[in-house]
Amino acid sequence: MTTENYQIETLAVHAGVEPDPTTGAVMTPIYQTSTYAQSGVNQHKGYDYSRTANPTRTALQNSLAALDRGKHALAFSSGMAAIDTILRLIKPGDHVLSGNDVYGGTFRLFKSVLEAYGIEFSFAETTDPDAVAAAMQPNTKLVWFETPTNPTLKISNIKAIADVAHAGGAWLGVDSTFASPILQQPLTLGADFVVHSTTKYINGHSDVVGGVIILNDDEIHDRLKYLQNAIGAVPAPQDCFLTLRGIKTLAIRMKQHCSNAMQIAQMLEDHDKVSEVIYPGLESHPQHDLAKQQMKGPGGMVSFLLKHGGAEAAETVAKEAKLFTLAESLGGVESLIELPAPMTHATVANSPLAVDPSLVRISVGIENPDDLVTDLLSALSKV
Repeated sequence: MTTENYQIETLAVHAGVEPDPTTGAVMTPIYQTSTYAQSGVNQHKGYDYSRTANPTRTALQNSLAALDRGKHALAFSSGMAAIDTILRLIKPGDHVLSGNDVYGGTFRLFKSVLEAYGIEFSFAETTDPDAVAAAMQPNTKLVWFETPTNPTLKISNIKAIADVAHAGGAWLGVDSTFASPILQQPLTLGADFVVHSTTKYINGHSDVVGGVIILNDDEIHDRLKYLQNAIGAVPAPQDCFLTLRGIKTLAIRMKQHCSNAMQIAQMLEDHDKVSEVIYPGLESHPQHDLAKQQMKGPGGMVSFLLKHGGAEAAETVAKEAKLFTLAESLGGVESLIELPAPMTHATVANSPLAVDPSLVRISVGIENPDDLVTDLLSALSKV
């Protein structure tokens, strides 16, 4: 189907998915095969080996490209595999300028893995485009940031930083996992690459690990597709099917995530044991106005700090919550709670990107919001 004339809710249900031509099946079949019969040497129907391409993966990629208003999408076995593949475009001696609030796994890939191969990394405050411009170097080839960031939910101006990056001859890559394509489409604001951990909101059911790169440039797409095949970190057909299934409810799930998160953030902001609530939907958020301009909703992630007790008090809240499961990851239909410093961001503990040990991060699910509020109030009462 053509995509330019449809709204995002319609695309989530229909884009990239056509009835199976053989049987008429409405849902894309799981092509659980490693190889494909050929009528002659190199004569086939577009598929020869499933690391290179698979029809279920093709459907997923087409769906994801349409959702992010991009021309191409490439699916991977994890979000980190997607990021790593983009970094394969960077050569020894090149510089990557990263935001100073990123997922711990991204920092680990940059500093503990890729830096050893001669790629230079530095970190800047991407909420300030002038700070990004000041940190650009003659050899900067990629500017990379998350918005909203993990875990402090900073919002960066994608269009302004795209202008800075392009003026310096660099690409702009945006990790838009926390927003999902429903709330934010960075390619339309000037980004060259958009990455999602499809494990999170896009799949939405905590039963798949995956990632995706979305882009418009034909030449770069061909290079990344070559790398996708050469490296081989591709998702299995079953994982692609489950992610496609999740996408069909993505738009309505994101509405509930946003609505629930707003109710919880307002409760926390009024709670006498909470010192700070970080949520783009609150007027107290430093980039609240930018979030309203750049995003179609404030998202389902909320971070907060307690007035007293530090890390111990935060751990008490995380352990005492019942509906909020103490676990890493985010973006599923169920609510999760975690402490980034010792969990998802332990890698950055001894770096300038270290996270406050008392920060609590919650991924607000789609349960009844009154039940979620009651659960958090009960957990806070134990502090």
